[in-house]
Amino acid sequence: MQTIDVKNRDVLVLGLGRSGMAAASLLQRDGAHVVVRDEGETVELTERADRLRQIGVRVELGNHFDAAARFDFAVLSPGIAPERPVVTELRRQKTPVLSELELAYRYCLCPIVAITGTNGKTTTTELINLMLETAGKRTIAAGNIGNALSNAAEQSAGLDALVVETSSFQLEAIEQFRPNIAIWLNLTPDHIDRHGSMEEYARAKARIFMNQTADDFAIVSVEILNWLKQLGIQPKARLITVSAYGEKADLWLDGQTIWCRLPECNGILLKMDETNLRGLHNAENILATFAAGLAMQLPVAAIREALGAYCPQAHRCEVVAAKEGVTFINDSKATNVDAVEKALRSLPGPVVLIAGGRDKGLNFSSIKEVIAEKVKLAVLIGETQEEIDRAWGDVTPCERANSMSEAVRMAVSHARCGDTVLLSPACASFDMFQNYEHRGDEFKKEVLALL
Repeated sequence: MQTIDVKNRDVLVLGLGRSGMAAASLLQRDGAHVVVRDEGETVELTERADRLRQIGVRVELGNHFDAAARFDFAVLSPGIAPERPVVTELRRQKTPVLSELELAYRYCLCPIVAITGTNGKTTTTELINLMLETAGKRTIAAGNIGNALSNAAEQSAGLDALVVETSSFQLEAIEQFRPNIAIWLNLTPDHIDRHGSMEEYARAKARIFMNQTADDFAIVSVEILNWLKQLGIQPKARLITVSAYGEKADLWLDGQTIWCRLPECNGILLKMDETNLRGLHNAENILATFAAGLAMQLPVAAIREALGAYCPQAHRCEVVAAKEGVTFINDSKATNVDAVEKALRSLPGPVVLIAGGRDKGLNFSSIKEVIAEKVKLAVLIGETQEEIDRAWGDVTPCERANSMSEAVRMAVSHARCGDTVLLSPACASFDMFQNYEHRGDEFKKEVLALL
């Protein structure tokens, strides 16, 4: 790995989200002259800018930029697309552009386990981190999980591993980033508005294997193995395959039982009812976690203990309340149609579904079958109300709400004993909320207020 010397160098950080804040702080502490730019001018951004200015970082908000300034290199936050004019101009000036993930990687001094996939990244990251802790290892979960890798990198010298959730936005701008264990869970339509096509989305994800060698491990589902063949990509790392849908893998799910045919563990590993996780999508997360544990030569007993102890995080099929036979579930992190389908299939009985938000270029009609089968009413919020109504309106009744409060009241008025009221939006949250956590918290607040 090529380290990076930033002392007295002029560095531009684009974006003042979590990643931008962390990158700017890291660079400033290491002696760089840092300028942060963000086109927004919200109260939250102003507060962040004030915190950075207190440590000597120059922050430019809105469009008040010094166009004449030149930089030795720039750091790109994952929310900023490489095709944005500001990035194009930097490249025209031949200014090197690194992703925040790539910058932080240059500071990492311990092995890295990296996880990507359309769904399940956060759960698998948390599972692997807990598994390492249970085995007595020193570890930190970082990356797209909410703790920017730039925050964790400086602590890495004292760690046994960093467990890093990586998105396609982060991976599309890496150069040297090399995880010792790379996991690609699944691929379903998402972020087409950013990548343009499923193939380009897949290519961005596949970059997780780009710098691996024969000393590393690549853990993939059988579905992803087919994608890699379609893309003409052959990982150099040792391959471990997993499948929640059939036996043609090194680790697989048969009914409710997880099996392994690797030399390290031939036979039954675990039964799903020994964990707090349900559904095929969570079986996929468990399989990948077990594979990573075996790759790291962790004791099988420690892996099983961690999987049994783990409880799902907030906003992922989180049970909020139950009253008069109606269960309320917050699945705000379901920001694409595949996640919604998996949530619906994991639930018994009829569902009153709250969905909608900011469009990501997804095909809502692709899940009409499960909508028709499971959903007795769809309550629609946000910018995609009309589009979702067109997609689902002929298979289930659709009603529109102007706020989360109104949506919850509508859902409650239609729910009966045995039903589930499910917030599973299939969309981004930024039209009405700060992020998916804010959306989920508002849902929980309104449900608890009503009950």
